[in-house]
Amino acid sequence: MSKELMDALDLLEREKNISRDSLFDAIENSLLTACKNNFGKADNIKVEVDREKCEFKCYATKTVVETEEDVMDPAIEISLDDAKKIKKKVEVDDEIDVPVNSKEFGRIATQNAKNVILQKIREEERGAIYNEYYSKEHDIVTGVVQRYIGKNISINLGKSDAILNENEQVKTERYKPTDRIKVYILEVKNGSKGPRILVSRTHPDLVKRLFEQEVAEIQDGTVEIRSIAREAGSRTKIAVYSNNPNVDAVGACVGVNGSRVNLIVDELRGEKIDVINWDDNPGNLIQNALSPAKIVAVFADPDEKSAKVVVPDYQLSLAIGKEGQNARLAARLTGYKIDIKSETQAKDAPGFRMEDYMDDSYDEEEYDEEYEDNTELDESAEVSEDEE
Repeated sequence: MSKELMDALDLLEREKNISRDSLFDAIENSLLTACKNNFGKADNIKVEVDREKCEFKCYATKTVVETEEDVMDPAIEISLDDAKKIKKKVEVDDEIDVPVNSKEFGRIATQNAKNVILQKIREEERGAIYNEYYSKEHDIVTGVVQRYIGKNISINLGKSDAILNENEQVKTERYKPTDRIKVYILEVKNGSKGPRILVSRTHPDLVKRLFEQEVAEIQDGTVEIRSIAREAGSRTKIAVYSNNPNVDAVGACVGVNGSRVNLIVDELRGEKIDVINWDDNPGNLIQNALSPAKIVAVFADPDEKSAKVVVPDYQLSLAIGKEGQNARLAARLTGYKIDIKSETQAKDAPGFRMEDYMDDSYDEEEYDEEYEDNTELDESAEVSEDEE
């Protein structure tokens, strides 16, 4: 019995991640439950478990009385003659531990004991799964699409299922059963039927964690992700900073011939990703954030968290982006409210002075030459009437 029990406990500990101590506690409780069902009470019952040898013994503490006729309750009393069969030196009114043969328990008592052990195993298994996924909260895991539950999707994560709610799904993505996808764990709740895991495909940190997985320089701390702005399914801007002057942060994230960033784009099913350099100077940061548009000048007000940006006339639509997306993501990335004007619009604005916006690096002839040579404008870029 001890060998079989030891093998069973080892199997449960290995496959279900349930500790042996918890299982031994369950066995002790089950024996107490069986005694209560068999004798009607368990107040005087003691259970001893040798956790090394996987052996257990059960005792009932009984008071010694003179004769069989004096035994009023066999569950708590024993005659002197019967007590001496267990222990020779015993007297009336002494207390003695009488071994209980669990094999003599009735069917109901045995079944109840079994249920106690099974219930404990289920509770421990749910607890182990909860702890495992709770430790992964705000991280990414790989799951397999199972089925649709209304407009929500059930994702199998291996040991548990997660729910991908409709508002956490990317509108342009279509999922089929057996699809393998990476999801970001938003929250893990402990419920009566096991952990409830909520995941997302739209959260900005999904992109952040993907970069952390793919880029070794981020893993070792050489490169930091300072900010990220995302419109799921369409475009993401991510600002990175290198702690080593010999390491190019953007180059490390993009990889040779775009190998690293392309893996992430594939995982996000074609979502565009702009990787830019972080700069502590807000003007430079805003200029980088509005990439790929060329900037004439930036005037940033750190106190008001606002900035005015001047771009060449032919770059206005590119700077703003289709339906304002480029400017909107740049604003989220930098934390600044950005007002973009073309050179013509800026010059016509009341009280505008070009020298307030320009820095020494601006070369009007250089921009004029670039304007003449530019033949690859973003045809899809649009400017709303309000923004113009």
